[in-house]
Amino acid sequence: ADFGSSEYWNSFFRKRGKQAFEWYGEYPELCGQLHKYIKAKDELLMVGCGNSKLSMDLYDVGFKKITNIDISPVVIKQMQDANRTARPEMTWCQMDATAMTFPDETFSVVLDKGTLDALFTDDSEPVLSTVRKYFSEIRRVLRTGGRYVCISLLQEHILREVVDHFPTNHFMLRIVRCPEAGTRQQNEDGSGSSLVVFAVVATKFKALPMRVLEVCLAGDQMERVQRAEELVAAIASAQKAAMVCNGLARGSIAGMAEVSIDLFHPNEKNVPRYTIHVLDQAPKRGSGKYAAFIVPQGRETEWLFATPAGRQKLQQSANFDRLAVVTLHRGQRYEDLETVKEELGESVKSLAPTGIQGTIPYLSIGAEVGRRETIHSGHSALSGDYVVEEVVGDNGRLLRRLIFLANQSVVQSEAALRMARVRGSRAPQKVVDPGHLACQHHLYMTIGVQLAMKLAATPPRPIAIVGLGGGGLCTFIRECLQQTNIRAIEIDEEIEQIAVKYFGLKLDERLRVVIDDGVRFLETEATRGTQYTALLFDVDSKDPTVGMSCPPAAFLEPDALANARKLVGTDGIFVLNLVCRNDGLRETTVSALKRTFRYVLSYKLEEDVNEVFYCTDNERLHDATSWQEHLREAADDVNKLAKKEKLTREPELIDLSDFVNALKI
Repeated sequence: ADFGSSEYWNSFFRKRGKQAFEWYGEYPELCGQLHKYIKAKDELLMVGCGNSKLSMDLYDVGFKKITNIDISPVVIKQMQDANRTARPEMTWCQMDATAMTFPDETFSVVLDKGTLDALFTDDSEPVLSTVRKYFSEIRRVLRTGGRYVCISLLQEHILREVVDHFPTNHFMLRIVRCPEAGTRQQNEDGSGSSLVVFAVVATKFKALPMRVLEVCLAGDQMERVQRAEELVAAIASAQKAAMVCNGLARGSIAGMAEVSIDLFHPNEKNVPRYTIHVLDQAPKRGSGKYAAFIVPQGRETEWLFATPAGRQKLQQSANFDRLAVVTLHRGQRYEDLETVKEELGESVKSLAPTGIQGTIPYLSIGAEVGRRETIHSGHSALSGDYVVEEVVGDNGRLLRRLIFLANQSVVQSEAALRMARVRGSRAPQKVVDPGHLACQHHLYMTIGVQLAMKLAATPPRPIAIVGLGGGGLCTFIRECLQQTNIRAIEIDEEIEQIAVKYFGLKLDERLRVVIDDGVRFLETEATRGTQYTALLFDVDSKDPTVGMSCPPAAFLEPDALANARKLVGTDGIFVLNLVCRNDGLRETTVSALKRTFRYVLSYKLEEDVNEVFYCTDNERLHDATSWQEHLREAADDVNKLAKKEKLTREPELIDLSDFVNALKI
């Protein structure tokens, strides 16, 4: 269709008759924005008026100086007849907006609702030429200080031309989202689709020393951007979010990956305020249709909330066909659960499937929004910015965590705190509980150390742990296995200081830290001929692009593994914490371990990605039966020693039968 021709629009309006055709909403949805930029005293030109009621509604609320133009004489005649008596001061003219006959600087406002979109059908040269004539005419008929207000969907080719043309010609450019207009379209469309409608406000100046570009996508907070690309990206993000909402409204994503959306506060574009993960499952008899689950602060790193598999489990337990799982971000302040629900209301509603009526239920754990307190923040030259924060765990226990801001969904280290009297202090103080193991794989690595100690010659040699973190593993082994002498190898000196100051790491003759690159340490110690009773790898990778997050690939190179074998000798044990989501990488790793060590056994933790490998050349562990017997004894020892040293109140930390049965060669 040729939207620029009078013949097309004459035919359109003859067929439609007197029924109004509204592009992108009516006066009630648009007035909130229009009244900010149009005043009753303005001389207003409505371009491409069609048979829209917008100018009539404006007239009825006090805007009397309105001139309407349209290329179609048919619709102009219709509108003249309809308004002659009711609105005598309003003017209607048949005119081409790309070749207007008004004198220069006639109007203080040019209002366009959908006309630009109708003209700018594509970015071909003929269309572009027409649009530039239109813009030239707008510039000509506008007074200095006047405003071109355009209601548009801002397809990318339209947006880029607007952003290029008006600032170049001394216009201040502001783009504001009109959420009410988009919402109305959504309600009227049976398919549940919604439009993202924007108001372009271009204000004419005689001259501007610099480009002025502003955008507002939510609320009333206007943001000034420096570059055109920033403005384009901001608009594109709003359009993409609407596209996602449209897709979710139209159908289920059951059997597909979840959809995740970040929500930002209007005043803060760098840090999300909320993240919403949307999951669908096949409808079941008796299940609810849709609900939102708010994860309390500090709980977002737990498996149930932090992983897609965990969230699927949560959805199954909640028993809703669609579940929106909402996490709250650090660096934000949340009043209470009710305030959070109120803030989320429209966003949660926009993610609902078609046909949802009434109140959407909100689920959570308890009635509180959770607590998060940052007690220290800093910067590591190797790992970037970090925070040490305190949160309340699932059992009400106070936890202290180290989080690297580059990977905020992962708890780097965690310690449980308890109140105790400290020498020199009258009041009880928060102290670290050495028996708390945030990572269950640490318990099974400790079993490997105990096994190595039992098999070792007397007296046993030191053990080496590559990867200190907050020192939780080192502290537990030190307190549980009193005969150990520990060397922790850590590449980042900042981590050692954090572990000592905030996570209760105590350094003395039984536990000391070596600041060194782990791979280099292995090579140096192997060259020296140093040997250890046990060598543990518990070091994470900083590269999120590979399918293995622990250890870094360099630690599994043939030379590194060969050095590890030299360090434990013929009777020691090498213990590896492997976190691998790629089956191919896992098989490659297992093959490398078996090529290096004569005997290899593994234990896969339930509902976790960690797998602990025990590797040795010790002939006493030459078959499955030997492994099982010795590991069972070592696990039993750890249970008893942990209780003896008052590290646990549980009858046993390790279920011996489950552990032994899950061992795999």
